[in-house]
Amino acid sequence: MRLAKAVSLVHKFWVVAGMRMGADMDKALEKLVYAALPHVAFDGWSQAALAEAAADSGLSLAEAEALVPRGGVDLALAYHHLGDAQMVTALQARDLQSMRFRDRVTLAVRLRLTDADAEVVRRGTALFALPLYAADGARALWGTADAIWVALGDTSSDVNWYSKRATLSAVYAATVLYWLGDDSPDHEATWAFLDRRIANVMAFEKAKASFNANPLGKALMEGPMAFFDRIRAPNAAQDLPGYHRKGP
Repeated sequence: MRLAKAVSLVHKFWVVAGMRMGADMDKALEKLVYAALPHVAFDGWSQAALAEAAADSGLSLAEAEALVPRGGVDLALAYHHLGDAQMVTALQARDLQSMRFRDRVTLAVRLRLTDADAEVVRRGTALFALPLYAADGARALWGTADAIWVALGDTSSDVNWYSKRATLSAVYAATVLYWLGDDSPDHEATWAFLDRRIANVMAFEKAKASFNANPLGKALMEGPMAFFDRIRAPNAAQDLPGYHRKGP
């Protein structure tokens, strides 16, 4: 049994190596993802959908499994990442400087959902709700929020780096769930819901700014809450989700 598993792993390694030499793996993965979408609507993000997608895209099953080693969940994540990349490209084509910042955030979320297939997203939401894949889903959600902030030019490097992404992750997750159940024309109800959530975020940011400018707030930030000033955004050197700066 162990020998068979080892042989299978070695085989997949050589498949990947061959694809790297002979083709662009990113393009092959994108082709595989789009070939899977018609099947996902019926079979979910499953091994059956992967097998059908491999056949439709001209890949062998071994090649497809080399691209997405965990099968359906990696295929679903690849679809999610493609959606993030397309949103960033669409944002870069817009004149963001002429817009209010809250409108830029709203636009980013709308662009992220506009071309998405509701049934495919619904299947993904169900998959990432499973305890086994909940961490994958949380990382994907955080990644979308991070992609939006980076595309909008966020330069924060302290605790705000985390609070911005955590807040936007919550807004995006709530909007997706609302969008999945929305049958209004052109998703008008969803966009109204999104506007209300962004307004809530803006109110929170305003309250936070007022707190920081308040003498009591300043005293707390320089005293009991000074710890937050030592939190830094992740970087390549630390290779961590974040790190605590030692010393002042």
